[in-house]
Order: sequence, then C-alpha cells, then structure tokens
Amino acid sequence: MFDMVPFRKNNVLAKKGFGLDDLFSDFLRDDFFSPMLTGSGNFSVDLKEDENNYTIEADLPGIKKEDISLEYDNNYLTISAKRDETSENNDNNFVRRERTYGEFKRSFYIDNIDENTVDASFTDGVLKITLPKKEKGIQRKKIDIN
Repeated sequence: MFDMVPFRKNNVLAKKGFGLDDLFSDFLRDDFFSPMLTGSGNFSVDLKEDENNYTIEADLPGIKKEDISLEYDNNYLTISAKRDETSENNDNNFVRRERTYGEFKRSFYIDNIDENTVDASFTDGVLKITLPKKEKGIQRKKIDIN
C-alpha cells in the first residue's frame, strides 16, 4: 500500500463562516500573494507503482545532493531537503521574491517493501527512489457494493 501523509493547511480566510471572505478574496488572489497561499514551501512528487516496485520522483531544483536526507522508519519514507539562502550581493533591491529557502519535508506511508534494496539517485534536480516490493504482484480484489 502506498499513501501520502495528509497535511492540514491553516488558512484562516478559507474557513467557512469568516465574514470578510468576499472582501479579501480578490485581494488575496493577487499574483503577489499566490506563493504564500498555495503552500509553495513544499516540493512536487510523482508516485508510481508497477508489479515489482514503487517509484517516487521528487523535484528538488537548486538543492545539493548533500542536503537531501532519506529515512525509512515504521513503514514511513521521509524525504527531507534543505536550501540555504546565500546571497553574495548585499544589494537586496528585490521587486519580487518567490524562491523559498529553509527545510522541506514530505512523508509517505509505504508497506510491503524490501528496505535493504531501496535505490536512490539524484540527477538534474530530480530525486528518483525505487522501492522494490517484498511480495511481488499482489492482486487486489474488487469488492462489490450491494
């Protein structure tokens, strides 16, 4: 089984019952605020499954291989990455700043894998993790609803 760990967005303005939703909605949808509201602090992943493996491909542009950590504990695979803000130019006259810095972390629940043969590679900003299954070709049974 393969599943992402759910996360909660704490967007107070998006909750029902907040009386000023309509007043602020157009203002907050402005291009300037969109990175803050969309949760751009995380990275994107593709999750694949075939008969023998699970495969995760994660986009981590601008992050060094040394700053990526993979841990598998209690059926949870955790990908952690860190991007430090380095600025050689002290003239910070930014008109717009969207690149995020700090620590990024995603966890995935994955069971039925052979944790001793997991393979990971990092090329051109894409982390690829291959997780071989212990029991290959497990057939799922469709359950009819009466």
